[in-house]
Amino acid sequence: MEAPITLNSKPVKGNVLVVNTGSTSSKFGYYKDGVLACEGKYDHPKSEIDKNPYFADQLQMRYDTAIQFLHDNNVPCTEVDIVMGRGGLFTPVITGIYDVNADMREVLMSGRDGKHVCNLSAVMADELAKEVNEARAAEGVEGPYGPCRAYVADPPMADEMLPECRMGGIPELPRQTLFHALNSRAIVRRYVAEIGHDKNDVTAIVCHMGGGVTISLHRNGRVIDTSHGLGGDGPITPERAGSCPPLALVDMCFSGKYTEQEIRRKLVGGGGAVAYFGTSDMRVIEAKAIEGVPEYKLFMGAFTLTISKYIAAETADVCGKVDALLFTGGIAYSKYVTDAIIKRVGHLFPDIKIYPGENEIRSLAENGYIVLSGKAKVHTYNKDRLIED
Repeated sequence: MEAPITLNSKPVKGNVLVVNTGSTSSKFGYYKDGVLACEGKYDHPKSEIDKNPYFADQLQMRYDTAIQFLHDNNVPCTEVDIVMGRGGLFTPVITGIYDVNADMREVLMSGRDGKHVCNLSAVMADELAKEVNEARAAEGVEGPYGPCRAYVADPPMADEMLPECRMGGIPELPRQTLFHALNSRAIVRRYVAEIGHDKNDVTAIVCHMGGGVTISLHRNGRVIDTSHGLGGDGPITPERAGSCPPLALVDMCFSGKYTEQEIRRKLVGGGGAVAYFGTSDMRVIEAKAIEGVPEYKLFMGAFTLTISKYIAAETADVCGKVDALLFTGGIAYSKYVTDAIIKRVGHLFPDIKIYPGENEIRSLAENGYIVLSGKAKVHTYNKDRLIED
């Protein structure tokens, strides 16, 4: 059973609805006074998605599953105090909590900064909050925290990189961010609480390992450097190529053998383990490696080595002064993987912790309770201006 959410070790009050849209499913969670009351995952078959291949056209289909979730779990619409959506692909932005506004909706639905169904989470959250308020008005009731509002937290393209980390070798190609900001920041908060600090004053590297792998450097609550989960600035992953030799990639692009979409597929979705073995299931690959099958052992060696290199590289940003290395994501369940990485870079860190799994629903709920507590600094998104704090 999941432990109740607390803030500074104190119980929380209020009801939080969480929306998380993924490539082939929509996930929801509902918390009452910090306790997970119910959660649900609604799969969307390929045949269903094929009817609306463009992400924005799936909004109604996805929204219907949110209403179905509330109905399936007998959650009265009027009792929802706040709706938290997974942050989508929008810039310019830093980490933190944002209310969903017209600028955010416009950028997400247009796909200006990236086309992915995660963009629908914030829009759905906003629509659900409106539905809550309409239902309350119809019944003549008021919520204990005022009107229901929609928010997102720690969107994946948040950019707080140091200027020297952002600069690339070509002015037109600066380094960019796209990482597991939500889960990574939640893991740091958890670590800070566990070591008994009243404020986030640690420097930690978070290694999130799932279908995508990102390495992020957190200092005093800000993410000052990170790899890129999709854009070729990162390690090999189960389904992504990671960093590639640029001139060889240029030759491939102009060889005439591949379309643009085929090249993109080689880099994301068809790279990494998928390219070598036709599967992204690291459990299968690890089992073969343990059996001693040479090509699988070699891949696992390369997988853990490239992750180790990115971890070690980010310690240079702070002259090696890092308090902890924190592992998270689904692959962090693998002792084979974490042991191999720790063997290479463990000597660089005074503390190492492993927090396996991807806790996006809980992380969003935690941020929701920070808002309800009145202690959150809520940012207002402006599509044309970076918020500098």
